Amino acid sequence: MSLHYRSAAEIADGVRAGDLDPVAVVDAFLERIDERGDVTNAFVEVIHEDARAGAREVRERLDAGEDLPLAGVPVGMKDLGFRKAGVRATDGLSPLSDHVADRTTVGIRRLEEAGAVVVGTTNTPAMGHTVRTDNDLVGPTGIPWDPERNAGGSSGGSGAALADGLCTLATGSDVGGSLRNPASCSNVVSVKPTHGLVPNGTMENGFLGHTPVAVRGPMARDVDSLARMLDVMAGKDRLDPFSVDPPANYREAVRTPTDPADLELAYSPGLELFPISPAVRDSLESTLDALEAEGATVDRVSPDVPDRHTVNQTYMTAVTTFFATEIEELNREFGFDLLADHRDELPDQLVEIAEVGLSHDLTDYTHTDFPRTDLFHAIEDAMAGYDALVCPTLATPPLTHDEPFPTEIDGEVTNGMPTDWTLAWIFNLTGHPVVNVPADLADGLPVGMQLVGETFSEARLLQVAAAVEATSPWSYPEE
Repeated sequence: MSLHYRSAAEIADGVRAGDLDPVAVVDAFLERIDERGDVTNAFVEVIHEDARAGAREVRERLDAGEDLPLAGVPVGMKDLGFRKAGVRATDGLSPLSDHVADRTTVGIRRLEEAGAVVVGTTNTPAMGHTVRTDNDLVGPTGIPWDPERNAGGSSGGSGAALADGLCTLATGSDVGGSLRNPASCSNVVSVKPTHGLVPNGTMENGFLGHTPVAVRGPMARDVDSLARMLDVMAGKDRLDPFSVDPPANYREAVRTPTDPADLELAYSPGLELFPISPAVRDSLESTLDALEAEGATVDRVSPDVPDRHTVNQTYMTAVTTFFATEIEELNREFGFDLLADHRDELPDQLVEIAEVGLSHDLTDYTHTDFPRTDLFHAIEDAMAGYDALVCPTLATPPLTHDEPFPTEIDGEVTNGMPTDWTLAWIFNLTGHPVVNVPADLADGLPVGMQLVGETFSEARLLQVAAAVEATSPWSYPEE
């Protein structure tokens, strides 16, 4: 296997053992980015000299006897929610096209302390406001299977960079599936952690809402590397009053092989809310069949969820309020009024979302807690006694850059909205942790499968993901 597709765990262990030189590793990835950067358009900024300097520092730290669990591992940094001092940070916004970060955020600091090397920033839609990665700064991001198909949003650059062998780990954030939608489109693994496990607060806003929908987390090509990255990123941080120390060592959890015969899974194709394309359903069921052939129990379940209109309206209230608050956070940081001063430079959809959010009163927002609670209990009841609840991440395989969201799926008319296409946002409302894992390809295109668990059950979910990986391994076009 080429270096570009070796796992983060393999690279780190090779660097730590002296079999790989961190500078040579980083140079190899920078060369590949330079050669293939136009194929998927995954990166916004490639920081060649900073990355090489970081790799040299890793070599010096190892020579000094430091123990670095991610020694020399190249990381793609989502250009939203993550910053490295001295590196351009745009949030996908034209008004911030020249902004250079003056501080390093906690997630990147922890990765660098563990020996990882940031090689650049990865593409995202403006403020991560949609499930398609495209913006006015660098354009759309595609997937290596078919660059005309969009990498999903909002961590699409991170997912595509991993799939194309441009980095070995990547960061992402998630308000309505932004860690899982791109992972589904690019055949990679990701964790939407329980709120508080990975610090999420900022200098401007430590609380991020009283009932948060947004989290940050890791993305990788294999489960062992994902677990190692989560170990590094997780843990209490002084800027985030909700943050907690992890209840488990995630890499230790996945290093203990899980016998599929010990797994009990609940399966709900559409969560009683969504139509699912036959190609996606067949892909998931083929993957589950492979687990059942090894002895796993897979039971079909029907969550007793609130009606679709109520759930959709609840999410729209929560997410529009979130984005209106995010805009105010930027206003406070940069001293402008984004909607008044830069309205013409913003996507129309983002402006509409923010203005809807500003129109809510306090009780509009707090009253969403009631249907959210009903939905939470419905999911809890559906997966009681099981290791995970399984459902698709997206209702169809990846769409093209300009393709409208489906108005019909499996014979059922939909509204043609992003919330009809992705199932991921449901779990931003409930707060359950979710691991996205690749299922079988559908007509040669990636399909993602969500593994949903109880709060702080990430260790068990990663064990289930490792069992899927063992029974149905995945691969990449250039591997």
